[in-house]
Amino acid sequence: MSERLTVFKTYKLYVGGKFPRSESGRVYEVTDSKGKWLANAPLSSRKDARDAVVAARKAQGGWAGKTAYLRGQILYRVAEMLEGRGDQFVREVAEAEGLSKSKAAAVVDAAIDRWVWYAGWTDKIAQIVGGGNPVAGPFFNLSSPEPTGVVTVVAPQKSSFLGLVSVIAPVIATGNTAVVIASEDSPLPALSLGEVLATSDLPGGVVNILSGRTAEITPSLAAHQDVNAIDLAGVEDDVLAKELEVAAADNLKRVVRPQPVDWSADPGTHRLTAFLETKTVWHPTGSLGASGSSY
Repeated sequence: MSERLTVFKTYKLYVGGKFPRSESGRVYEVTDSKGKWLANAPLSSRKDARDAVVAARKAQGGWAGKTAYLRGQILYRVAEMLEGRGDQFVREVAEAEGLSKSKAAAVVDAAIDRWVWYAGWTDKIAQIVGGGNPVAGPFFNLSSPEPTGVVTVVAPQKSSFLGLVSVIAPVIATGNTAVVIASEDSPLPALSLGEVLATSDLPGGVVNILSGRTAEITPSLAAHQDVNAIDLAGVEDDVLAKELEVAAADNLKRVVRPQPVDWSADPGTHRLTAFLETKTVWHPTGSLGASGSSY
């Protein structure tokens, strides 16, 4: 019996629910922690970034319009699908981050649990940041959270999977859509996550994943007039971070600045609230009967 040839995986971008190659046709080599070649990843261009924003904007209204309960079900479905493909992600995380199989398995388990954590918050966060406000007068004054819109997410460079999930999940849990720039040196877990999202009931365009040079892709997204916010979690160059903040100010984007984070720690709710706006509605209470009493 002749020895069969190995079928190497071709990694692609995830944009608008589809898997295109980079518009530029470029790729770059991805290696493990010891310099061993793993795969060629797409080298995204500014055109790919613009296409991702278009897809995210198109999906945003429908995603925000879904009930919080349904969004939670979909995020939980992502966790289910990841659980079924755990061995693949353990291997990819181990190669990407130079971890032993047991430590990589712990990282993947934590990432799956992180999806479940945020799935549980989708229909509860409004109780934390919204509610009725006391006012002097015959009015109801109600505040409720609404998504910011399209969010660019620069994924953590060192934590290629747990950190990645920790910045994507809170963005979409609250009704936003995301354009994600994967870890430059370790993009493979992120690109494989796109395959999971595509089969997890998540509408196309809600999450769009790009791989390539962070310094090449981020400036056009920071300056993009149809991007509403940007999370700079994975920007390690202070000069680049400052330039991106300046560019983001042009259309008053909300910016989450880069800072040291222990991705294995309790995530809390601050990344959920970072990309929410508060809508406040005043409504007259009216009166009851001839006495003029109000309710």
